[in-house]
Amino acid sequence: MSDEEEYGVYSETRQRRIRVVAWVVIVSLILVGGGATVFALLFG
Repeated sequence: MSDEEEYGVYSETRQRRIRVVAWVVIVSLILVGGGATVFALLFG
């Protein structure tokens, strides 16, 4: 395997990991933000 092929594999894996982490962060921010809004409305 040449260096370029190895970097291609690492690049795909890295991009997939970055995408998954980004979605997890987005979803958690929405959930936490939504939860904070609900608590603010209930205990406001």
